[in-house]
Amino acid sequence: MKRLFILITLLAIAFLASAQVESTNEGRTMKGVKVLFVLSGHPVKGSTGKPTGWYLSEAAHPWKVLHDEGIEVDFMSAKGGKPPVDGFNLEDPINREFWEDPEVQKSIENTYTPDQINIRDYAAIHFVGGHGAMWDFPDNKEIAKLAGELYDNNGIVAAVCHGPAGLVNVKLKDGSYLVSGKTVAAYTNAEEEAGGMTNVVPFLLEDKLKERGANHIAAPNKTENVKVDERLVTGQNPASAKLVGLKILELLKTQPAY
Repeated sequence: MKRLFILITLLAIAFLASAQVESTNEGRTMKGVKVLFVLSGHPVKGSTGKPTGWYLSEAAHPWKVLHDEGIEVDFMSAKGGKPPVDGFNLEDPINREFWEDPEVQKSIENTYTPDQINIRDYAAIHFVGGHGAMWDFPDNKEIAKLAGELYDNNGIVAAVCHGPAGLVNVKLKDGSYLVSGKTVAAYTNAEEEAGGMTNVVPFLLEDKLKERGANHIAAPNKTENVKVDERLVTGQNPASAKLVGLKILELLKTQPAY
């Protein structure tokens, strides 16, 4: 009888501890949590002369999700300053809110450079898409190092559309590629072909991710497609941007430490 009482008591304690942890996670405040957005500063689509840069909605929609939770978002680009913006649609109310926010404007007009960033200040890094990312993300060793270090230290790495171009050369401390063996979503070969960009971009993102060992999952053009694998969040296109933000937030609320 005594053993039964002890067993029931231990089970009760375990249940209460579990409930307390769950309650803490659900009510976890996001105050003081910081996320770093990486913006492309590349202005032109190859030799076409057509302007590009970072894509507005792919920053605005994740920002909205995080901002509404009290999370601070900083902005970085390879060369700092004010990088060029693409997809400038202010008829989208979230784009407009983002663009007209004075703190956002101040930040994107004066983006940080990689050498100004202490990545341990951040819980997550998000690579914003836009065709420009295909030129200035992949070979930037400083940015790749920041992302790898963050992931190695329990942080979250996210990217949307062409943003995963910033992941193709990210390595972890064991020497492996971050995307190797992970399921990912990114701008597809079919979407590049539909936009007439197959022979303009320096490489096809879908193919490069597969070369790095990623399990790339494609959805039909322009449809929402987001994959989460451990602490890696990736989305296929602009339609996926909000869900990328929601998945980042979900991970922020459940990871054990920032």
